[in-house]
Amino acid sequence: MSKVYSLKTVQRLPISMEEAWDFFSKPDNLKNITPSNLGFHILSKHHGPRMYPGQIIEYKVSPVLGIPLYWMTEITHVQDLRFFVDEQRFGPYSLWHHQHHFAAIDGGVEMTDIVHYKLPLWILGDIANTLFVRSQLRQIFAFRFRKAEELFGSWPGQQAGVQFD
Repeated sequence: MSKVYSLKTVQRLPISMEEAWDFFSKPDNLKNITPSNLGFHILSKHHGPRMYPGQIIEYKVSPVLGIPLYWMTEITHVQDLRFFVDEQRFGPYSLWHHQHHFAAIDGGVEMTDIVHYKLPLWILGDIANTLFVRSQLRQIFAFRFRKAEELFGSWPGQQAGVQFD
């Protein structure tokens, strides 16, 4: 049986909680913080402008060799101005559970992403994680970090970092 992996990122931005929530709780903004080489495209026609519990969002993504994959997530939990959770219903992972937390701090907001994921194909999934999935996830979250800084400004002394289990 393959392993469940986890990653965590923390980013501080010099913006209000409301501004952070307004941007990150809109599904259409996900494309703005996803590397273009992934070929990310929202397919859903009825996903709505804001996140809500039970919301289904369908995507096309091409993470490996430009091969397009279908990915469906459900927003399972939302607490306005605090957190939301997306879980994969169909897609490239056996498990994808992504928590997005927001906390007001002096001078801005601290955002924490926690992802638990598992790859299919047992030991082959573990090998794929070692060879490229882990690295690709690190690059995706580092890109999001840089993009958020471009959009909202940087926090003094902060560096992008993704912690894996």
